[in-house]
Amino acid sequence: MRGHGIRVGPSEVTDAARVAEALGFDNRTRLRAGMAAAMVRQAEDRATFDQLFDIFFPAATGARTATGEQADDDSDLLDQLARALATGDDAELERLAGAAVELLGQVDPADPERGWSSARTLDALAPQRAIADAHQQLRATQEGAGGEGNALGPGSGMAPSASAAADTSWAVNPWDRPPTRPEQLTDRVDRDELRRRVDDFRARVETESRRRNAELRDRDRLAQLAVPSSLRRRDFISSGDKQLAELRREIDPLTRKLAARMTARERSGRRSIDVRRTLRASMSTGGVPIKPSYRRRAPHRPDLILFADLSGSVGGFSTFTMLLMQALHQHFRRVRVFGFISSTAEITDVVHALPPGTSLTSWALGTPELIRRGTNSNYGWALRTFTRGHLDAITKRSTVLVLGDARTNFADPNVADLERIRDRARHIAWLNPEPSTLWTQGDSAVRSYRTVVPMHECRNLEQLRHFVADTMPT
Repeated sequence: MRGHGIRVGPSEVTDAARVAEALGFDNRTRLRAGMAAAMVRQAEDRATFDQLFDIFFPAATGARTATGEQADDDSDLLDQLARALATGDDAELERLAGAAVELLGQVDPADPERGWSSARTLDALAPQRAIADAHQQLRATQEGAGGEGNALGPGSGMAPSASAAADTSWAVNPWDRPPTRPEQLTDRVDRDELRRRVDDFRARVETESRRRNAELRDRDRLAQLAVPSSLRRRDFISSGDKQLAELRREIDPLTRKLAARMTARERSGRRSIDVRRTLRASMSTGGVPIKPSYRRRAPHRPDLILFADLSGSVGGFSTFTMLLMQALHQHFRRVRVFGFISSTAEITDVVHALPPGTSLTSWALGTPELIRRGTNSNYGWALRTFTRGHLDAITKRSTVLVLGDARTNFADPNVADLERIRDRARHIAWLNPEPSTLWTQGDSAVRSYRTVVPMHECRNLEQLRHFVADTMPT
């Protein structure tokens, strides 16, 4: 757990041991929940804990005992899955997850030592294909019973009895199909519930493949490679489109938390003791300043200037940070965004206008104003074009955030223009999404830039949240 960034100290380990002693090992589900309550502090770490628990505390060893109807191919398996989804039979879904991995999940059937793959299993089976059949079975059950509510229960998400859901004789002869009824709102509820059950089945397949792989490989190594970091600790640079989309969905809840913390910090920092008024008031208590008088500082709402590298190597990080700062607009008088690859242009209106999820990097690579000297990042020339055309945007009210990895492709870093920006701004900071261990390697100009601007490692959501809440000047 520590290797995946989850804070676990001796007290949590002791609590987990006491939980195991109290609950025993007979009920694995109960043990998992108890240990999670003792060791996991934040809700977003629970998914990582569950995956690690499956590796180090597997449900069983070896192949599963053959029970139930056996499938000869993925088509038979899909039919059985549709019936299990329609009835909501958890035991059957668990059995089918094991059967699916056994039938479709071997990485190399000729070499069992290569292990099992949940991705291979799910790609071959495509369990989402069973939703339509399962929904038809539910509708047939409802129409056969003459009911008006949905087959899963009127808005309750409850499944019908197994015998009722299994009555699908009409499927043998399509001409005997009962007359269909118009689409109803409850049908949407049914489909949403079936999709949830498919997601649950996918999780069972992943758990089964981890269980089998844990027998073949070193568990520590498997935990390191097979269990992804939690969302807030996932590196911006190594995140794909799917992970970046998940990060963007975190903007709203993150913004609310950060706004509350920034507001509290501003309020706590506004008051200072007014010595003259305190001494004058103390005359009524014999010169003892029992009740101090405070001088309230007028709130300062700075202008925020974002100077963002939009090249492919750090584009996802810059895009996410810009969206976050835009969402925190109530703490700033004005937010202006300047993007660059090899030259600089203001893109404030573009950030507002582009549809959510649009890649700013793809847009920037097709924008002539940002690539006047090529499509590789050129910090020296970008700083030069900024100071020549946009330096007046910075005033003594401005807080400047530079977003980028400081890799100049061995071009002149142009520290002089960065100094000019620093001298005009109220505050300036640099957020670098690369690990600090790489800051002195290759074409990195961090050594030159950090003598001018304080540089902060900001590789993931947690570090960005810490910077905004605790470090960013207000």
